[in-house]
Amino acid sequence: LMHTHFEGFAKRLYDIAGPGRLIVDIGCNDGLMLSAANRLGAKTLGVDPAANIVELAKKRGVEVHVDYFTPATAEKLRSTRERPKVIATSNTFNHIGDLHSFMKGIDIFLADDGFFVIEVPRAKEMIDNNLFENMYHEHVAQFSLLSIVKLGAFFGMEVVDVDRLPLIHGGSMRIFLSRKSQGIRGKPIVAEMLKDEADAGMLDKASYDRLAKRVDAIGAEIRKILGDFKKQGKKIAGYGASARGNTLVTYYGLGTDYLDFLVDKNPLKHGLYSPNLRIPIKPVEAIETEKPDVLFVLAWNFFDEIKNQQQAFLDRGGKFVAPLPTLRVVG
Repeated sequence: LMHTHFEGFAKRLYDIAGPGRLIVDIGCNDGLMLSAANRLGAKTLGVDPAANIVELAKKRGVEVHVDYFTPATAEKLRSTRERPKVIATSNTFNHIGDLHSFMKGIDIFLADDGFFVIEVPRAKEMIDNNLFENMYHEHVAQFSLLSIVKLGAFFGMEVVDVDRLPLIHGGSMRIFLSRKSQGIRGKPIVAEMLKDEADAGMLDKASYDRLAKRVDAIGAEIRKILGDFKKQGKKIAGYGASARGNTLVTYYGLGTDYLDFLVDKNPLKHGLYSPNLRIPIKPVEAIETEKPDVLFVLAWNFFDEIKNQQQAFLDRGGKFVAPLPTLRVVG
């Protein structure tokens, strides 16, 4: 799913920049998106502070400037590189503590006719779909479209287009900002989504009170379902040991009295334990070797993909429990 997503993202940016103008990805990580852009013939540059992860990007043929993106970094890049037609950031914006400093850097480096593209989970979908587990320590902010509109205005930028991304992180948005001086007229979807947010009461405290009640009700139901399985002597494994999954199990108190172990595809996590609750983490192959009766799918946003990969588990009578956006038992 994510490979396909980033290929589509690269094509979207390439259609704006063409072969002759620079595309910059801030928080380029392992270079997946920029390597796809390179295959299209784009001129690209990544910016990322994580030297170890950047090595993966370089192996994909992506040029990376290793540093945090600050106004000073932007000045340095502006003095040595052409100013980019597109600066993009995907699931990085919600990790940034000082957004005004970051936006000042964008203002310095972005070409006068350029576009700043932000891909980030949308707060409205978080509320609608009870996605509280997307709020954890690395995610220092949750964004509505309105919040991006207001932030951009501080720096002479306006939102001119938005792509809805319903399959990414439970519901994300890809926001295109340009300088007001360009005079680009915003597409109708911008006004539609702003009205959608206003109608949903996103500025009303009551909306968040209702979310809290729904989240707690889901937790009570999860504990009952998993507790009933344990009373029947069933072995339960959690599928996924991500930050989001660990937020969910910690908030709901689903320790080893509910989950015998977690499985995850990332080999760096194997043999370790989840934070706080100390649930052992094993390879996905443990589903076959230890044969749990129930899989509690913490990576629920990949549920269909996981279900298709675990046909042998289903064939022997296994059951899936997916907690969000609504609790369901499959199998």
